[in-house]
Amino acid sequence: MDWGTLIAAVSGGTLAMTGTVLADHLRHRHERDAGLGERRRAIYLDFIAAAETCHSALRALQTAPGGADVAAASRAALSDSRIYEARERLFIDASTEVAGAGQSMFEQLRNLQRTVGRGAAPDSAEYHDAYHPYIGAVWAYRVAVRGELDGKALDPKAFGWRRWDGLDRCELCTSGT
Repeated sequence: MDWGTLIAAVSGGTLAMTGTVLADHLRHRHERDAGLGERRRAIYLDFIAAAETCHSALRALQTAPGGADVAAASRAALSDSRIYEARERLFIDASTEVAGAGQSMFEQLRNLQRTVGRGAAPDSAEYHDAYHPYIGAVWAYRVAVRGELDGKALDPKAFGWRRWDGLDRCELCTSGT
């Protein structure tokens, strides 16, 4: 028996099988990573949509006729928006940077919700002291998401703005300066 031929055949078969297993592993990893990206994109959009739903409900409360329990209605706006569920999904699947930006945005939304719940009018300094940090946090979240998903940075100058939080464009806030 020619041992050289047998060893060459076994070695060749082992190399071929190892190459096939490695290629299959890399293909599955690529598919898994692509699935994570799509899942993250959906979660990121769900979170910001829930925040906008809450923000819209809070704005509606400010123009609603009196008599309603604004504090209770503002808390309901937060929970009815389903932002708590969206935030939990964000914590599970988001990158650390996006989860941090999302948590910051959530905290600013909670501050805005409490401000509205205390009855702050849209044209009050108290409201604007909560509103502008919230809008700044929304944009910080958008920048973090965009940076992760496509690596393209956003800058307020692209919109003709100096700041994300809108202070430079706010008639109420700039009228005193």
